[in-house]
Amino acid sequence: MQRTYPQGVPSWIDTEQPDVDAAIEFYGGIFGWTFQDVMPPDAPGRYLIARLDGQDVGGMAGTQKSAAAWNTYIAVDDADASSARLLAAGAKLESPPADAGEGGRGAVLSDPEGAEFRIWQARRRMGSQVANVPGAWNFSDLHTSDSGAAIAFYGEAFGWQVDDLGFGKLIRRPGYGDHLEATIDPGIRARQANVATPSGFEDAIAWIADAAPNEPPRWHVSFTVADRDKTVADAERLGATVLGQSDDYWTRSALIRDPQGAVFTASQFTPPSS
Repeated sequence: MQRTYPQGVPSWIDTEQPDVDAAIEFYGGIFGWTFQDVMPPDAPGRYLIARLDGQDVGGMAGTQKSAAAWNTYIAVDDADASSARLLAAGAKLESPPADAGEGGRGAVLSDPEGAEFRIWQARRRMGSQVANVPGAWNFSDLHTSDSGAAIAFYGEAFGWQVDDLGFGKLIRRPGYGDHLEATIDPGIRARQANVATPSGFEDAIAWIADAAPNEPPRWHVSFTVADRDKTVADAERLGATVLGQSDDYWTRSALIRDPQGAVFTASQFTPPSS
């Protein structure tokens, strides 16, 4: 069964890299990814699917920009209608809806603060097929300088609800847990109860965090890892820069800038019961 994503749930991530071959070496080295180039041989650019144990994790594309970046896509039922609705809610259209072969149709927008995000109307490519296991996507976090304005925009745009848990602001898409339980994860609620997750965590889709000083609003990508310290050592060996590390109630994490400039978090899940 393919993993599917209801409208309003982040469904895909990809990275744009000036040197794709160098990025393949780096991310294959730290996460164990393999790659399949899905563009026709005569296409002007490259787009690769990153896989973990044969399942789609995310994508990688070439870019002419000077620095690399990670992008987050949010599932929609209709990219054209959703773009119009998002513009009415205050978003800016950066790239209009366009087909990506037979995979789907997407667009690039930015929220009222300027944080870029992408929308994805899935056809053949339903989204990330593996998540929340070592080497796979964990969450995308919205780094914002005005959480109230962000909550208002995304709540209107996608129906998101935000719970302030004290240690962080959790974004929920109501009904997502029901979707997971009915499709690929029938034991989600029982499993989460075993580690005392907050109420409603089965609907969790993202987090909101305060942007650091001088950090522009943006969507930030986190990956699950089995061993934070090993990932840090591997990343440094492969040319990355470790910008910081932290331990909290649930995770041991590291903020890493890859050799071409894309910043992401590596997060080891360490629940209190472990």
